[in-house]
Amino acid sequence: MEKQKPRTKNSKTKSLFQILICGVFAIFAATILGLSAPTIVNNIGRQTVADFVFVPQSVGTSLPFIIAGIVGGWFLGSLLIRATEKFGNRWDRTDDSEKITWFVGILLGFIVATFFITFLNQFPLSKTIVALLVFGIAILFSTFTIYALHSMKESLPWYRGKIRARRTGLKILDTNVIIDGRVYDVARSGFIEGNVYVPKFVLEELQYIADSHDGLRRQRGKRGLDILKLMQAEFEIEVGIHDHLAPEQGDGVDSRLVRLAIALGGDLVTNDHNLNRVATLQDVRVLNINDLALSLRPNVLPQEHMEIYIAREGNQGGQGVGYLEDGTMVIVENGREHIGETMDVMVTQVIQTERGKLIFAEVDAVEPTKARVSPRKPNL
Repeated sequence: MEKQKPRTKNSKTKSLFQILICGVFAIFAATILGLSAPTIVNNIGRQTVADFVFVPQSVGTSLPFIIAGIVGGWFLGSLLIRATEKFGNRWDRTDDSEKITWFVGILLGFIVATFFITFLNQFPLSKTIVALLVFGIAILFSTFTIYALHSMKESLPWYRGKIRARRTGLKILDTNVIIDGRVYDVARSGFIEGNVYVPKFVLEELQYIADSHDGLRRQRGKRGLDILKLMQAEFEIEVGIHDHLAPEQGDGVDSRLVRLAIALGGDLVTNDHNLNRVATLQDVRVLNINDLALSLRPNVLPQEHMEIYIAREGNQGGQGVGYLEDGTMVIVENGREHIGETMDVMVTQVIQTERGKLIFAEVDAVEPTKARVSPRKPNL
């Protein structure tokens, strides 16, 4: 048998509070019914109020009504507690922005309703009717205000950064994909549609890399700036005009790029694997240049034949290594003695890795006469 979990102090306090509430309702209902119900029953059938007679009640006469009041009051108290808990749980799960919208809407609705009190008092209406009319007007205006606030979410300050804009097709470039340079060729081929946007903080990061004391980093930064200059000459590129939608919060360039893509409803163009994963988890559409390159690589199957230039020695004994035109590595068994030759090989295995495909092959022994010395050097 499973052991019951010990009740915490908070749960005990909560149970005592619920019992107290139900007890208050039970006592109140029992008192009302015990005092008034016997008299009402005794006077049923009297035609006028003047015929109404208050009859003193004994304990025996009131006892059934007291019991009914206790049961009914306890039941009503339980219903109120359940409704309150259900509302409280739903309220806790509600976003803070929604809470502010409801609070502002209800407050404005009741403020507007107060202006109708003077107007309604000019008519011969009882105070009860006026109160009911004012309450109805308050509910009506509150509902209208909450609906109006929801329709203006994108403009309200308490929703800023918490709502997802409609997809605009805007392409947002990150630092790595600009330095990579392939995005320029992809854009020229027409595979990137819509406007291209470069955040100012990405441009500042490129400038920082271009001013680095490290020679390699400095070269990479300058190449990124050159790529941007080439793209600006051929495409319409917006720079920094939407950065206010993702203000600096000390969380780094990648997080700011994701927040900007969410706010603009744009697509993030990158070749950064980690940024790709983070953006995808937040439902941001990502165009990864590396994924595009992998999808364009030729689909090679086992038992297929191909010609490959064996460029160097492999890690294992007797192996040779060659490369396809897209850079895919081909490991050729028994290819060491054919280094510097273009051989007809047969694919034996294709392995998919995180960085791409790895192809294993062996020298075709059926047609050894196809081996020839290639005057060309491989594209490494």
